[in-house]
Amino acid sequence: MQWLMAAILVCVSSLLSSCTADINDNPVQPGQSEYKGVPLVILDTDIGSSADDLIAMEMLYRYADEGRCKLLGIVANRPGEANAVLIDVMNTYFGYGNLPVGVERNGIKNSTVFIDYKNLSNHKTDEGKLMFMRTISDYSKLPDGWQLYRQLLAAQPDHSVSICSTGFVTCLVQLLASKPDDISPLTGVELVRQKVKCLYMMAGIFSLSEEPDYNFLQDLTYAKQFFESWPREVDVVFSPMEVGNEIDYRPETVISDIDWTDIHPIKQVYMKYNCDTGQKMWDPMVVIQAVEGDAAFTLSGRGVVTLTEACGTIFTPKATGNDRYQIPGSKAWCDAMLEKIRNYTKMR
Repeated sequence: MQWLMAAILVCVSSLLSSCTADINDNPVQPGQSEYKGVPLVILDTDIGSSADDLIAMEMLYRYADEGRCKLLGIVANRPGEANAVLIDVMNTYFGYGNLPVGVERNGIKNSTVFIDYKNLSNHKTDEGKLMFMRTISDYSKLPDGWQLYRQLLAAQPDHSVSICSTGFVTCLVQLLASKPDDISPLTGVELVRQKVKCLYMMAGIFSLSEEPDYNFLQDLTYAKQFFESWPREVDVVFSPMEVGNEIDYRPETVISDIDWTDIHPIKQVYMKYNCDTGQKMWDPMVVIQAVEGDAAFTLSGRGVVTLTEACGTIFTPKATGNDRYQIPGSKAWCDAMLEKIRNYTKMR
């Protein structure tokens, strides 16, 4: 009998030790959730200055067409209703005219515009008709970006929404600062904590960490507020500048890839405006990861990203951190990424 009791004690001790090891060695990681459906995506874009925003948008439409994601809405984080018009043109052209649109009305003023294509919505055919249709009749009635965020997030399953941020963090900061209202009894931080699965940001520079990030540098106050307010339980994946830098979709290649028509908003931008300004395929990187997952990228381990006073981004490894970042790929990887993007641009 004594040997039997000893054996039982050994087994119990072993089980307890195993359970303790599991708890200590495999902590619940930030961002883990039960949602298993197709990615639910909100795009937050500084449209109206860079052509890679348009390529990223087109890829999301194509992914949605293929059933690989559900596009919930698009937020313009560059101030002005003219940027909502550009989103409306793109949405309507690609068959998503009823997609909700949010406007930034109180954000960063007088930011640099690298490619000024705001007149795209007024392009006309040889017959003098507007080249591109629109769906929205009154842009003044569109919600502010942070309000649209609240509407969209409140309606989704818990831990299900992927946000693709390509530009300024103004609308995100305004969302985080928002109070309970008739849309949701939750604060903005609580809504993000409950509904967002991951934020994919085209932001940061990690190979030269002291170099300032352009988007954060536009307004240090907003940038600081983002880093202070974003809930640490929700994952953030940064796509730093150096990843997209080596993916150069040349203007002449874009134009030749859309060879079946000139009545195409992206082709018109590349035909009529100077897109040879050093623009690379930065923004599509967050879209690709949000929809296709992590497998296509080499990622850092987990850690915490902090912002310097000069808007540099510093990554500190930490096993329980919620931040990761994409690591630049080889030439072969960059070529494959460019080919992926081109395949979607070539679709009729």
